[in-house]
Amino acid sequence: MKRIFEVNPWHVISHELVPTDKRLQESMTSIGNGYMGMRGMFEEHYSNDTLKGIYIGGVWYPDKTRVGWWKNGYPEYFGKVVNAVNFVKVNLTIDGDQVDLAKDDVSDFTLDLNMHTGVLRRSFIVTKGEKRVQFLIDRFVSVAQKELFDVHYSVHNLSDEPVQIGFISQIDADVFNEDANYDEQFWQVLDKSHAVTGGSMIAETKPNDFGTPRFTLGMQMMHVTDFRGSNAPETEKAVTNIFRGTLDADETKNFEKRVIVTTSRDYEDITALRSGLASLSEQVSVQSYEDLLKAHVDVWKQRWEQADVAIDGDDAAQQGIRFNLFQLFSTYYGEDKRLNLGPKGFTGEKYGGATYWDTEAFGVPFYLSLAKPKVTENLLEYRYNQLAGAFHNAKQQGLKGALYPMVTFNGIECHNEWEITFEEIHRNGSIAYAIFNYTRYTGDETYLKEKGIDVLTAISRFWADRVHFSERKQQYMIHGVTGPNEYENNVNNNWYTNFMARWTLEYTLASLKKVSADKQADLAVSDEELAKWQDIIDRMYLPHDDKLGIFVQHDTYLDKDIKPVSSIPADQRPINQHWSWDHILRSPYIKQADVLQGIYYFMDRFTEAQKKANFDFYEPLTVHESSLSPAVHAILAADLHYEDKAVEMYARTARLDLDNYNNDTVDGLHITSMTGSWLAIVQGFAGMRVQADKLAFAPFVPKAWTHYQFHVNFRGRLLKVDVDQQGTTVELVSGEPLTIELNGNDVALKDTVSTK
Repeated sequence: MKRIFEVNPWHVISHELVPTDKRLQESMTSIGNGYMGMRGMFEEHYSNDTLKGIYIGGVWYPDKTRVGWWKNGYPEYFGKVVNAVNFVKVNLTIDGDQVDLAKDDVSDFTLDLNMHTGVLRRSFIVTKGEKRVQFLIDRFVSVAQKELFDVHYSVHNLSDEPVQIGFISQIDADVFNEDANYDEQFWQVLDKSHAVTGGSMIAETKPNDFGTPRFTLGMQMMHVTDFRGSNAPETEKAVTNIFRGTLDADETKNFEKRVIVTTSRDYEDITALRSGLASLSEQVSVQSYEDLLKAHVDVWKQRWEQADVAIDGDDAAQQGIRFNLFQLFSTYYGEDKRLNLGPKGFTGEKYGGATYWDTEAFGVPFYLSLAKPKVTENLLEYRYNQLAGAFHNAKQQGLKGALYPMVTFNGIECHNEWEITFEEIHRNGSIAYAIFNYTRYTGDETYLKEKGIDVLTAISRFWADRVHFSERKQQYMIHGVTGPNEYENNVNNNWYTNFMARWTLEYTLASLKKVSADKQADLAVSDEELAKWQDIIDRMYLPHDDKLGIFVQHDTYLDKDIKPVSSIPADQRPINQHWSWDHILRSPYIKQADVLQGIYYFMDRFTEAQKKANFDFYEPLTVHESSLSPAVHAILAADLHYEDKAVEMYARTARLDLDNYNNDTVDGLHITSMTGSWLAIVQGFAGMRVQADKLAFAPFVPKAWTHYQFHVNFRGRLLKVDVDQQGTTVELVSGEPLTIELNGNDVALKDTVSTK
């Protein structure tokens, strides 16, 4: 497998500029701070293939979805992330000639994402005739000051004679989304101004036909440099500052561009936005570059002190987990409960930048262990605050209760593929499971009793209306669905969907008994409803095959031509890029964990024999062409002591993007699935479980590793777990003593315990 970046524990680094790999490099060197972020495209003009993508958290546009085969119940629009105004743009000139790395004579090229500091560095030498100039460019979006973008240039003249250097710095609203219709643009410039050394712009998303909010951006650029500023010509969509100067032989000078970015999400009107923009710009303008950079680096240092997973013996595995942690925290760190964890984060336009069920299934367990409980509660409240949208979605389908969206920005379903919008209703189960997971892990039932119960009750009402009763079998069924395996659509009785519907009803009934009388009165669940829910629980149909000893993925799955993935010719993989959709739907091949997703959620509900039979049957049929797939299989393989398979699946989830396993990283990174690499180590290799209010570990070390170490938060404690070939050490870093289970034995954890 070709790797375009070197294997390095703390860096994503390359010394090659390969045009055919440019988009891959851009995706892999994306940076962000939860508020905004961008791909690793160049600031300056580049005439070859590139995707200049800058994205702002929560800023989106409702695009048209009406087509000839429109059906009742379809969403009115397809929500998409908007490529923001380009405020990073700085074109370069040498003796008045534009620098273009696609055409120029370029040497000593380095692209280096430092994951420890959150700084993206480029360096290169451009030769134009007899002139040679070295550029060193550092870029970051501050995690200490969320509205701040900074890019710093150090320019060194390697020539024997003076050279003229020019910087053409812009805020440019003439930008496009690649997935827009008919070269559509989304930004309208409301106002702009500029002086010799700086400038500002106010831009707003264009009107839409659906009544959703428009978004306003305020951007102020400032420059710190010894180069001389000059007036720039006015253009309709850009604010421009030009700086020029002479570099003598062997002389070095610096140029810095700072941009403050504010959005209407944080201000009540445009007047307040302007005021905020001016105030933040003033605060930043009086600080040195060194101070701004240090504040940013210090926050990343604090994050790594708690979140880092250290691995000895396998540098590729080490780089993979750190890359994923870096990109996850760059996308979401829980500061803004209006935001969520987008599958692409700030790294590309695919998936529309919206929220999927990935958050509840994979994000919640990750943030529970690595962040304060409030972060996960914010994720839960995101769904609680969008309950009205979930009621709307169910009503659109002619159903009672709440149907949470598969894809959303505001709670309203905004995806335009029928097999997803109508049929992938299993997402409701993961919304409920996240409430259970949070309550189980934290031991705190406050959220469940005050807000979560509203969500559970609404979802249960949906399930009770969505099922139907089979007179022939005297059981409840759910027809016409798509399970987690999206390579099968419109199936009947998907085991996972039926199982999660039944479990949600069980959990809701148990939870209703815990809430106050006033809350029960508000929810108004009738005795008739309670009886119906219990009847569904008692008589839900769950497909099973006694001969194979497995839960059957759906009613007709075993009628397919069952052949393992190993029978597919290598040149036809991934199948989603080589086969027709008809071919895929008729095949037995599974995109991601389906039955196994349910077993993963409830490991303690299934016997060893059940887990083994289902894993042994379904994993060989799984092509893992969903980024969410490898983690579940890694954890289950570890639980079954299939060490080689667990390590194989860990490598796939840890290095999915770094090694471009699914040949789609050009579109952006798979952010939500990056949680899987951490889960594979902690829940897989270390065997972390929460059972009967007790934290348990059953660690092993992969053969190729000599040691690994990680931290977890648990109920007000911070634990450090250290595992090597000799045994396991668990240290109570902070918090009150507690009893944990280690390799099946209860141990009192007061400071440090060890099995060595």
